[in-house]
Amino acid sequence: MNGTSTMTGMAVLAVERADRILDAEVCATALTVHALKGKFLHFHPAIGEAKPFPGQIHVARRLTELLQVEAHNGDLESQAREALQDPYSVRCSPQIVGVLYDALTWIRQWVETEANSANDNPIFDPETGQPLMSGNFYGGHMAFAMDALKAALASVADMSDRQVALLVDPLLSRGLPADLVRVEGEDSVFHHGFKAMSIASSALAAEALKLTMPAASFSRSTESNNQDKVSMGTIAARDAERICTLTERVLAIHLLAATQGCEIRGNLDVRPQLIDLIGRIRSLSEAMMEDREMDRDIECIARAIAGEDLFGR
Repeated sequence: MNGTSTMTGMAVLAVERADRILDAEVCATALTVHALKGKFLHFHPAIGEAKPFPGQIHVARRLTELLQVEAHNGDLESQAREALQDPYSVRCSPQIVGVLYDALTWIRQWVETEANSANDNPIFDPETGQPLMSGNFYGGHMAFAMDALKAALASVADMSDRQVALLVDPLLSRGLPADLVRVEGEDSVFHHGFKAMSIASSALAAEALKLTMPAASFSRSTESNNQDKVSMGTIAARDAERICTLTERVLAIHLLAATQGCEIRGNLDVRPQLIDLIGRIRSLSEAMMEDREMDRDIECIARAIAGEDLFGR
């Protein structure tokens, strides 16, 4: 079996997972905005009109839909002077996640073209039957596509982790308790809340970022210099698969932390889309009222991101 068939099959799966990761990230960011009393106007449509990348416009529109308010409530956004604008990981989320959206547009096209092509050697002229020695087996397009997908996914994982860091830091979370601990009173100091979850998120994001080194740049000559320039596309696809796995778990932690932050913040009645979203998350993981093991919760949410439609439109 040609190696290009292998890398293409893996690429098909990575693209599908990346689509679901994008949807889940938009949901997690919307929850973060509410939990941090962030600015709704960071996603105003005029911003996308001034910089009309389709991905940026799509993400901003989805955030606007999720954050739509049914009744006016002046307490939804922080009025503190230092909260005039949200940090980059929140404010620039359409510009960050939009890169993944736009990259998937051409990556998906390339993967579909490769999957529906002949990559054998030789191939035969259908008119004459003449055997043609060629290079259709070369996986350069898949290698480049998967290297690009790796970078876009890892950037989303990094953004997600930075939002978790905002949520757990009492100096930055605009009134949320340290580490999102829900135990009140003197006993609260004996609980860690999302401290370990934040550490795990940071470690997972760091590994994802490390894997973004382009595999295609490391071609090695082999087979007595007959195969003297190879695509390295299977390694790129394997890396993309691993980054999907890491990003899904960063996002699982992000969704759990942002949901916890929203529940602590309250004032959710005016945002029915978020109530529905939180209900879907809570169907998989109960609220952390006191410290408990969370590994199964993370895995459950990660599986939902990878294989269900809980976070899509």
